[in-house]
Amino acid sequence: MNNMKKSRLSKSLLGITLSVSLFASANLISAPQSAHAASNVSTTVASTAISGKANSIITTGKQYLGVRYKFSALKGSTSSFDCSSFTQYVYGKYGINLPRSSKQQSQVGTFVARNQLQPGDLVFFYSPIHHVGIYMGNGKILHTYGSPGVTISDMNSGWWSKNYKTARRVIH
Repeated sequence: MNNMKKSRLSKSLLGITLSVSLFASANLISAPQSAHAASNVSTTVASTAISGKANSIITTGKQYLGVRYKFSALKGSTSSFDCSSFTQYVYGKYGINLPRSSKQQSQVGTFVARNQLQPGDLVFFYSPIHHVGIYMGNGKILHTYGSPGVTISDMNSGWWSKNYKTARRVIH
């Protein structure tokens, strides 16, 4: 009977040792995955911050829907805008300082391919460039021109599609 107790105790200790070893091995194997998950979380947080700022910029810009267009509108004025004073004003509210003209604005930030556009990107038209708008997503742009003033247009159809030139990302 004494030998049976020793045998059971040995088997129990062996089982506990194996369990602890397996647990420790599993933690070592999963540690790099946890670090990778933390990296993904920080990337997601950064993307969320960017998309949050883009949404804020678009929401602010939409508050000016219908405000009249005026070529060479005064910087900082909200009673009228031209295309670049509009983008300069709206982005400026969120600490993004843009130059005054659409041509100058097309030189800041980083290039974005048309198929990689994200809300908040600046989109440019004509050649040479002399129109800018804010990409809203789903092919829509928020901008100002002519009689509609500040308006939303579909850049994937008609005139806007044919005259699209380039895009820049200024939200980082």
